[in-house]
Parts: sequence; structure tokens; C-alpha cells
Amino acid sequence: MRILILSDIHSNLVALETVLADAGSFDALWCLGDTIGYGPAPNECIELMQQHATIMLTGNHDLACLGKISLDDFNPDARRANLWNGAQLKPANREWMSPLSPARSANDRYYLAHGSPREPIWEYLLMPSQAIANLEWFGEPVCLIGHSHVQFAFRCPNGEERCERIMPDTNTQIVLNDDARYFINPGSVGQPRDHDPRAAYAILDTETNTLTFKRVAYDIQRTQEQMRRYGLPAALIYRLSVGM
Repeated sequence: MRILILSDIHSNLVALETVLADAGSFDALWCLGDTIGYGPAPNECIELMQQHATIMLTGNHDLACLGKISLDDFNPDARRANLWNGAQLKPANREWMSPLSPARSANDRYYLAHGSPREPIWEYLLMPSQAIANLEWFGEPVCLIGHSHVQFAFRCPNGEERCERIMPDTNTQIVLNDDARYFINPGSVGQPRDHDPRAAYAILDTETNTLTFKRVAYDIQRTQEQMRRYGLPAALIYRLSVGM
């Protein structure tokens, strides 16, 4: 199977449509959460996920927009954008999003969590020590995570108390060998924070047991114009240009 891995779309329809076009054909789509929040097109992004996603997680911004967690836990710009996103949601889209979980097993090989296995809503899993600590919270060989908006992987050799971090270039491919366990973050579709403003995603090939990191340029100015039209915070508009 060729599986498209997405995370942190954040209501950026222009980026999402560009990624879907760039990815080509796929057999399944796994979305790791935060489909909405921050950006200008929450309903459209949800509806594309309704059409394409075979596994769908929720994230902290999704939950905030739905009113399931407190907006007090967000900075003022995120709080304002999430209030706006939540107010735009069609009832049917709100109903579809409401029961989603922040973590789940896909099968006996892949575990999915928005933040991390031990704290799927809030933890930013970025350090090797965090990866090591999280290994006991799931049993599958590979864990797919989002939340940090940074594209990377950890390879944790079996029987060793260490994890090596892999920072990919465009089209970097990892072979998911059986001699290690892995954490994979495909990066953010709609709001990258690794100083590369291009939309990020990954392709998992279950036949070759490989994962390929991908980046694609999209029309950032178009998204920014939409955000200005709706009065969304200037800092959130600016950060799309610089990928941070």
C-alpha cells in the first residue's frame, strides 16, 4: 500500500490541495490531527479529509475549536484564530470531528498519535530522551506523530538506550528495518515550523517498508490574503512566509 501521511493542516486549504496534487495516487490517507485552527478554511479542509482520510486523529487545536478543551491554554493569537475557526464550523463537520481520538493503533506495525504516545494531545516530542521515554507507551515498531510542525524521524535501535534523530532533505527515504523502532513526524501541511515554508508530508510504502519525506511549494500569498480577509492575526499570517 502507498499511504499518504499528513499532519497539522491548520485550515490551510491552498497547502492541502497542493499536497494532494503533488502526492499523486495513494491507497490510504492517515491524518495525525490539527486539521483546523489558525487558518482560513476549516470547513473545506474537514470536507477534504472526509473524502480522503482512512484514519483521522484529532489534535489540540481541533479540540479547542470544538470547545472540548480550554482556550486559556493557547496564546492570544492562537486563541483568537481558534475562536474564529470554531465559529465557522458547519454542524455536520462539527459532528464528524467530535468523536475523533488523539491516538490509536493503525495495525500491528503502526501506532499513530498527534503529540506523543504518552501524552497525545500536548507533548511536543522533539528530543531523543523523550523518544526513549515514550517507547514503553506503545508496542508497534513505528509511531507516527505530528504536533511540533517539524519534519524529522527518530531511529531507536533494539536493545539500546539511545535514539538517533534524522533531519531529512526533500525526498529523503528511510528504510524501516526490523532492528529498530521509529518515530516519524511528516511535518506540517499548513504551517511548517522548521524554517522551510513549503508544505510538508510523507509517503509510507508498506511493500518496500520505506517512508519518504516530501516538501512542496504552494501559493502562500493566496492563503495569507484569505487570512487578511477574515481578520486573522497578523503574526500567524507572517509566519507562513518564513516557516516558523
